[in-house]
Amino acid sequence: MSATAAEREAMARALAAARRGPRGLNPQVGAVILAPDGGVIAEGWHGGAGTPHAEVDALAHLAPGAARGATAVVTLEPCNHTGRTGPCAQALIDAGIARVVYALDDPTPVAAGGAERLRRADVEVEGGVLADEARALLDSWLVVQRLGRPHVTVKWAQSLDGRAAAADGTSRWVTGPAARADVHRRRSEADAIVVGTGTLLADDPTLTARRPDGTLYPDQPLPVVLGDRPIPADAAVRRHPRGYLHRSGADLFGERDGDAHPASSADSVLGQLRREGVHRVFVEGGPTIASAFLRQGLADEILVYVAPTLIGAGSDGADRPALRAIGVDTIADQRRLDLHGLDRLGDDLLLIAHPRPLAPTPQEA
Repeated sequence: MSATAAEREAMARALAAARRGPRGLNPQVGAVILAPDGGVIAEGWHGGAGTPHAEVDALAHLAPGAARGATAVVTLEPCNHTGRTGPCAQALIDAGIARVVYALDDPTPVAAGGAERLRRADVEVEGGVLADEARALLDSWLVVQRLGRPHVTVKWAQSLDGRAAAADGTSRWVTGPAARADVHRRRSEADAIVVGTGTLLADDPTLTARRPDGTLYPDQPLPVVLGDRPIPADAAVRRHPRGYLHRSGADLFGERDGDAHPASSADSVLGQLRREGVHRVFVEGGPTIASAFLRQGLADEILVYVAPTLIGAGSDGADRPALRAIGVDTIADQRRLDLHGLDRLGDDLLLIAHPRPLAPTPQEA
């Protein structure tokens, strides 16, 4: 049978509960227990590594035997392995749960298989309920599991005619305060923020995540500066509360002139950051760095803040486009995007897009 209206409502409630858990190395998961008549009798969520999983947390709110014959609605397939905690699939079986409804299959080989374990115990199972909503919630975690690298958001601000700065390099401020506040909120949700030394030297950014009143968000991204040029002794990033990382363009991009033309290994940046526990990367480093990640197909989300202003090229022909070469030499090679959001922020617009997968090369096909 397909999910009932009560089960779909419970899944929406489970997704809301999941958001109470911390974002990090483990997925945000929520669970709701429904009585046979469809009423909610318990809910729970995963509070982080080492804490009970969402299903177990929900069951803990019930008296012994109260879950017998009930339905468990969970945002992620109940796990099938023993780690710091036992397998949730078995906990549901032991509690007497008669039906399990979940949103997404667990992509991790070590934890997958919970649905099959439940079926073998004669528990009715229904998957794929509100899967798109759950996928949006777990987007960054799913990228890490599927690709083995951090989730990457590439952000830039531009004029209506596609310029990131004036001909002399000045760029403060293209967008208005509402757009900048949105950027800072999104920075606070990232584990690391990536910029190039060109941006660092031109703008001397603090790379902190700040509220509109100037106070710092409690969670700060780790600044990562890419490029060969030295960081000045008085640079604002040196006073960042989390310190910073400086990686040379030669090591990370395969060329000595890392600031000018990043080459074929931007993914090595992500590999290093993944090994340091980074799951969400916010690329905010100017046209060169942004173009490198886009060219190599390493962007999972693109945020473009568009201001209703025109900059154009300078009187001497100097130009500061928002992007540089991304591997498009003919219109047939254009990078198509799926538009996922369009928001107005004060006078500015925010476009949220996801790149479509790159077509395989003839050697890969």
